[in-house]
Amino acid sequence: MNIEQSRFNMVEQQIRTWDVLNPEVLSLLFIVKREQFVPPAHRALAFSDLEIPLPEGENMFAPKMEARVLQELALQPHETVLEIGTGSGYLAALLAYQAQQVTSYEIKPALQALAQQNLAQAGINNVTVVAGDGLLNQDDTQYDAIVLSGSLPAVPAPLLQRLRVGGRLLAFIGTAPVLSAQLTTRISAEKFETRKLFETYVKPLVGAEKYSQFKF
Repeated sequence: MNIEQSRFNMVEQQIRTWDVLNPEVLSLLFIVKREQFVPPAHRALAFSDLEIPLPEGENMFAPKMEARVLQELALQPHETVLEIGTGSGYLAALLAYQAQQVTSYEIKPALQALAQQNLAQAGINNVTVVAGDGLLNQDDTQYDAIVLSGSLPAVPAPLLQRLRVGGRLLAFIGTAPVLSAQLTTRISAEKFETRKLFETYVKPLVGAEKYSQFKF
């Protein structure tokens, strides 16, 4: 397999055709080596237009989803990011190249260890991978951007309070078969605006049913 040709084909045939045209995002897909974050058994599929299996029954997003998330968040170099669901660490790595600091929660220990190893081998040192449930750990830290790597039936209100004014939350909201990616921006202390981006299907976050305790 010609890796660089495969990477080029991924960008041109999958990602550009999904309305990802931001030149900075496209260039990052050549800088952050996706194959380094794919389990060895599936490395030949690293540039395929599909979700790749991870340990403990989880999956990596398809490449076009990762790129679209990055484009929609429109991160700035001074910003901080909260990611819930680290997986292999690849999306965290992309976020880290655009932001100042990324805090990523991973509920499954095997994936936390995998992500830490992948990020270290890639030389990325501005991602902190935290073991635990990022939705239930409601401290007072606020972020400029929050991204969920799994779906929920609705956005938990406490999560919105963790956005700074001007901050953006990208989440996959709904229940199968009707799910959509949504971007919620905090306009002021009390006002939020939500824009539906596209329809899709994303697996629910682990234990999504327990988030019913939140007031939506």
